[in-house]
Amino acid sequence: MRIAFSADDRNATTDAVQAFLAEAGHEVIHPATSELWPELGAAVGKAVADGDADFGVVMCWTGTGTAIAANKVPGVRAALAWDTWIAAGARKWNDANVLAMSLKRLAPDVAVEITEVFLSGIAPDADESANIARLGEMDEFRR
Repeated sequence: MRIAFSADDRNATTDAVQAFLAEAGHEVIHPATSELWPELGAAVGKAVADGDADFGVVMCWTGTGTAIAANKVPGVRAALAWDTWIAAGARKWNDANVLAMSLKRLAPDVAVEITEVFLSGIAPDADESANIARLGEMDEFRR
């Protein structure tokens, strides 16, 4: 898969996630041209929404800011995950297409596990299809 990645800092956690993505055979792209976390999140979101990437991974100190920025892009469903259950649920029940994580509060191995689960091919729950479709319709609220 093609994965858009950005982080507003570099540490062992971001390095581990990027190494995992490469070792798993994913093509990693870095669409951001800025170091500002709002721009980083939006650039990854845009890459996913435009079809330049299958999924996105964004990381900042808490993960929250890059998730908010990515979610400003119509068609993006960014989810902040801090464990594998949240990551799996974000794919299954919300059809999330961008994973947001804290680069300060997650150990490298935990961040890798979360990323692996998020990208593992979990299909959206058919029982949630109306809710997921409604999320897409809500893009009309953006001005």
